[in-house]
Amino acid sequence: MQNNRIAIVGAGVAGIALAIVATKLGYQVTLYERDTEVSSIGAGVTLWPNAMFVLQQMGLDKEIIAMGGVPSYMRQFDQYGVQQGELNIAAVNDLSGYPSVTILRCDLMRILARALADLGVNIQFNCLITTADINGLKQKFDLVVGADGRMNSIVRHALYPEQVQPRYQGFINIIGISQLEGSVLNNAIHDYRGMGERFGIVPIKTGECYWAAGWSANMDKERPVSAWYQELQQRFLHWPNPVQQVLKSSETNSLKLIFVHDIDPLPYWHRDNMLIIGDAAHAPLPTSGQGACQALEDAWHLAQGLVKNDQLDNTLSDFYQQRIPKATATQSVGRQLAQQLFSDSFASQAPIASISPKRLSEFWMQGLTLQ
Repeated sequence: MQNNRIAIVGAGVAGIALAIVATKLGYQVTLYERDTEVSSIGAGVTLWPNAMFVLQQMGLDKEIIAMGGVPSYMRQFDQYGVQQGELNIAAVNDLSGYPSVTILRCDLMRILARALADLGVNIQFNCLITTADINGLKQKFDLVVGADGRMNSIVRHALYPEQVQPRYQGFINIIGISQLEGSVLNNAIHDYRGMGERFGIVPIKTGECYWAAGWSANMDKERPVSAWYQELQQRFLHWPNPVQQVLKSSETNSLKLIFVHDIDPLPYWHRDNMLIIGDAAHAPLPTSGQGACQALEDAWHLAQGLVKNDQLDNTLSDFYQQRIPKATATQSVGRQLAQQLFSDSFASQAPIASISPKRLSEFWMQGLTLQ
């Protein structure tokens, strides 16, 4: 791209990551955020090897690893605690050449924000960009990037005047952070599955974990949040000991209720000099495990494309063609797993043991090579 002024709307993972890599490549970046500070909504994130590839290129991998955990296994159990299968994460990491790291979302965002500040880029907080503002940004900047989330992306709305509606997928997640005594999890992600219910626990460091409890439910925003939390306790009252420990030791201010949405694959992500990335473009369900990972991939690939190609329209078209197959596959995997988990039949019909570390590594690392 011959001119180098980039406006980014949204200071989440995708927006800050793009701001970092673009600034390092010599672009002049202005980052707008509607909130008063960098958001840490969400308990934690698993950064699989594809995300760690990008973070290594950003020079942040060592700090991420120091702050997070490196689980060796993902183990699947039924609701009675009987193990149903196991994924050797260490084997996936070895095949990929990069670790898988679990980290609290607030720590990840803090690291990204500090790296951006170290580059001299200040986030413009409390800037509520409206659809009417977009044309002004398009005139002022050479590229306007919407990284403003799955639910209410203003840039996506400007791209699709007939607004793309996020789709509720029929289940909720309640997420939180807990402190456990001893080595209850043995450095393994625990995935408990019952009939239409799931409880996942992700270790970070000794005693610290984040978790998500999910079940199928109608979207009822009139119901008090406290009632949902009471239902959480009742639903999982007799589940195995690690679940009980997590619920008893959860940090009250970390709890959050999420009516889980995604969006259908979109036929294009750009028009003129306006582009959407991350959840604004291809929000996957949390069951994919790839939301933050795909956002980081977007930032990396877009920055590389801008350097290689002087013609912006070609760059953005190439970016879409490069990213849409993997992003769509990630969305599809997330939906398929959600349908299995939150159906009326036991989710153990799709055991984690059927996942090949080699195939998983090949899929995650697809397209991630240094030039």
